[in-house]
Amino acid sequence: MSTITAAYYRGNKTFAVEEVNAQPPAAGEVQVRVAYCGICGTDLHAYHGNMDARIGFERILGHEMSGRIAAVGEGVEGWSEGDAVVVRPLDPGAPNPATEAGYAHVSHNMNFIGLDSDGAFQQLWNVPAFTLHALPEGLRLDHAALIEPAAVACHDVRLSGLAPGEDVVVIGGGPIGVLVAMVARDAGGKVVISEVNEHRLKIAGQLGFDTINPVKEDLPALINARTGNKGADVVFEVSGTQPGVDAMTAVAATRARIVMVAIHAKKPSVDMFQFFWRELKLIGARLYEPEDYDKAITLVASGAIDADTMITDVSPLSEIQAAFERLDNSPTALKSLIKVGEVA
Repeated sequence: MSTITAAYYRGNKTFAVEEVNAQPPAAGEVQVRVAYCGICGTDLHAYHGNMDARIGFERILGHEMSGRIAAVGEGVEGWSEGDAVVVRPLDPGAPNPATEAGYAHVSHNMNFIGLDSDGAFQQLWNVPAFTLHALPEGLRLDHAALIEPAAVACHDVRLSGLAPGEDVVVIGGGPIGVLVAMVARDAGGKVVISEVNEHRLKIAGQLGFDTINPVKEDLPALINARTGNKGADVVFEVSGTQPGVDAMTAVAATRARIVMVAIHAKKPSVDMFQFFWRELKLIGARLYEPEDYDKAITLVASGAIDADTMITDVSPLSEIQAAFERLDNSPTALKSLIKVGEVA
């Protein structure tokens, strides 16, 4: 039996990189040779110990990945060794009211692969075949590692109902915020990014976005000035902060749609009067559906998602501990990737 390298979360902001035996794929599974895997905000949340009760201390994290099929389990059709793929890491589990209503991505029994079960910070990864999406020929595998977070953005923008020509404010210019902005721009929105980190503002500017630092400037006043005192038709709250929640209603136009993208650690205070006064709509957005993955693949492959600008650093799996430590303390990083294995 061959051995592979895998990184285990052990608690207390610690990873252990170990050699383990590779297991063959079970019936209905494929084995993926992982090329790259991004570090996402949820991974950092786990690294900080905030998910220990859920994931324990024997978990392989990682879900923003790309790779090639190494083996196919019994009963799997339509996939072959060598196929370039990404994984949509959702296993809805047993049927329940959400799945029966057609909302498998918010299943009551969800196994989020990479949190509730082992993820992609390992060289060979066995996953259910139904989670796979094929990559177009020629798409670089490091770029393809952005497809999972880009699918989050595609879901957010799709749920917003954004129409071409509408004014958009993205509150929070981190990785997901920038991806939401790029997807919204591709959909025809006139996008402004609000962000307090000067380095992220610089990156957003390099990507061609208008930006506002709400600490230094009056965000609602500037949005009103840009929109003829109307406000933004669509607002994405991606900051996860109380000032961001305050801003989302302050910049909203009459009958604007506000999409709650961020996960807030504490219940925020929301100006409900503005929902009454302007007939606002608040939309919750969680994860993604297959069509969002398909859209994300198209956008990354076409260059509408600027992968080279998004990816700010790449580290080998052997240095995952240092990569998490750097990202946790870096004011300049946007998307950090782990190079898990050598995959052509």
